[in-house]
Order: sequence, then structure tokens, then C-alpha cells
Amino acid sequence: QVQLVESGGGLVQAGASLRLSCAASGGTFSSYAMGWFRQAPGKEREFVGAISRSGLRTTYADSVKGRFTISRDNAKNTVYLQMNGLKPEDTAAYYCAARDSTIMITVPRAWGYWGQGTQVTVSS
Repeated sequence: QVQLVESGGGLVQAGASLRLSCAASGGTFSSYAMGWFRQAPGKEREFVGAISRSGLRTTYADSVKGRFTISRDNAKNTVYLQMNGLKPEDTAAYYCAARDSTIMITVPRAWGYWGQGTQVTVSS
């Protein structure tokens, strides 16, 4: 069973960049597709993006496409979310998730493992 720990959140101004990290332990990292989700207060958790087990395929929500990039280092058991051009509407708690499958699904309930989240706040 994999455990996930996110880091890298913070308070930034609009237009800034942040890189979130998610360190995995307790499982075979390369056997999991990895995803990033976010949840703003009073809203449902939403899909941000995902990366395949090998790292060769990625998919993103339209709201972040072209600004956010997901990558992974299977040797370090870590997945990253590079966020550029941050906007106030990106403010949320960001969660990484793992799925023991080759298929990257955007629905949160399809992901079996979750981190505790890291807060990103973007001021205008």
C-alpha cells in the first residue's frame, strides 16, 4: 500500500510559479499512475492532471492546460506539479493521488490512494 506526502505549497502573487512535490513510499511507485487534484473551500475536488506509470503520457484539465506540467522521477518515487502563471482561481488545497492502473481517470473516486494535501493560495 502506497503512502503519499505532498509539499511545496504556499502563498504567492498572481503570475508566480510554484512546484509541488509528492513523495511516495510503501509501494512500487512505477506501478501507479499518479494524479493531481485540487479542492477549493465549498467546492468539489476536481481533477488537475495525471501522468502515466512510465511518465510518457500526461493529461490535464482544460483550466490548467499550458500552465501546469506534471512530471515524475521513478528513481526518487516522486511526482511533481509545476505551476506557472498562477491565478487567484488556482487557490485550493492540492492533493496527489495514486492509481494502480494504466488508465488515468479524472474522477476522484477512481483513485485509491491520497496524500494529505498542501495549500496553494494565489493573491491578486
